[in-house]
Formats: sequence, C-alpha cells, structure tokens
Amino acid sequence: MNKRDLIDAISERMGDRKTATEAVNAVLETIQKTVASGDKVAITGFGVFEKSERAAREARNPATGATINVPASFVPKFRPGADFKALVNGEKK
Repeated sequence: MNKRDLIDAISERMGDRKTATEAVNAVLETIQKTVASGDKVAITGFGVFEKSERAAREARNPATGATINVPASFVPKFRPGADFKALVNGEKK
C-alpha cells in the first residue's frame, strides 16, 4: 500500500477524498516535524516514532575495497506497539 492507496482507503470510510488527503498529509507532516525536532511520537497500540543517532563508522566500498569514513548522522526509527505486533502475528483480530 502506498500513500495514494492509504488516502483511497480512508476516503472510503470518510466519504470525502479531499478531507482524507488533508488528514493523511497533516498526520505525516506532524510526525516528521516532531521527530526531526528530537521529540518522539507515541501512538498507543500502534508504535513510537523517534530520532536515533547513528555513530560514525568506517565502511568499505564493495567495488574497490577502499575504506570510507561515514560520518555520524541521525535517522528516524519506528518501534511497533504490542497491539500492532499481535495483529501482524495473527494473535489479535
């Protein structure tokens, strides 16, 4: 499922595609801005979105074998909640 499919599914429930598009965009933008600022977004039963630090490291170029220094960076991270995990594992309907 991509973003368009998600909007279609929500518009079927809400009855209005424009409202569904605005809702999906608002939720995604809010999560992105909040995580980028360093705060976490916890949605009970679904999961937690947070900013995680990736340490600097050395890597190798697979074509040449040369060592490359990869600088430290921040990455978004998602941890699924217990209800989401149970649903994926077929334990909950």
